[in-house]
Amino acid sequence: MCTSFTIPLKAAFVYGCCFFMCFGSKAQNNNAGFKVIAFYTAKNDRAHISFVHEANRWFTAMAKQHQFQYDSTNNWNKLNTAFLSQYQVVLFLDTRPETPGQRDAFKKYMEHGGAWMGFHFAGFALTPSAFPQNWNWYHDTFIGSGQYKGNTWKPTPAILRVEDSTHPVTRRLPQTFTSSPNEWYSWEKDLCKDPDIKILLSIDSSSFPLGTGPKPNEIWHSGYYPVVWTNTKYKMLYLNMGHNDIDYEHKTNKELSFQFNNPVQNKLVIDGLLWLGGKLH
Repeated sequence: MCTSFTIPLKAAFVYGCCFFMCFGSKAQNNNAGFKVIAFYTAKNDRAHISFVHEANRWFTAMAKQHQFQYDSTNNWNKLNTAFLSQYQVVLFLDTRPETPGQRDAFKKYMEHGGAWMGFHFAGFALTPSAFPQNWNWYHDTFIGSGQYKGNTWKPTPAILRVEDSTHPVTRRLPQTFTSSPNEWYSWEKDLCKDPDIKILLSIDSSSFPLGTGPKPNEIWHSGYYPVVWTNTKYKMLYLNMGHNDIDYEHKTNKELSFQFNNPVQNKLVIDGLLWLGGKLH
């Protein structure tokens, strides 16, 4: 079990009139229903594309139920100061921004009181690959995990353990529960050694062996694997969830599992979003 440390959340404050108007006044507005913008790419892996479409359907339904506004876009050029000023929470459903302008706008948004939830592939970085680790602030400082190290295969459920039952995101969860099938990631950096990272859920040891292979390294037999965590210097939440099972083996490309068919896991996601939106304390 990892012991993590909590330091006060970085409060939103004024860095000048422009940033206050663009970020602070929006991000601190808790009187009305908050606004969420989800960015996605949905072009490559069918499992990630399936999750993106499923997430857009589910969050749209949750927005009506919990009285927030949900918008989504695959136009990453909208990741700019003016556009982000309209929203209190940003979601990355599958990938990350790539241009310097997009990355700078997101970093400033987070440093001035914005909130973020990222799923699965949004944390991925591997050099060399199509998504190299070329953004130190995001991967090393903000998410804290560094590069991707490995994964389980095929997508399988895991028994997840709550590491902190006092946090608003996990308060309504049982101590352990079974997740939806997922491809689970391991990371370059030990998140337990980062004093800014607070791990909320991890893979319980009763899950092992986890994965079915066929490669031996795709089956985990032991170890400590964080699944959900927050960086206490920001209002953020990363969830290593978001890879549906697809029938690649028989080449039908049929969707075999979904993330949001799990009431307990759904409670985790919606409570995380309500916390980020300032509606859960």
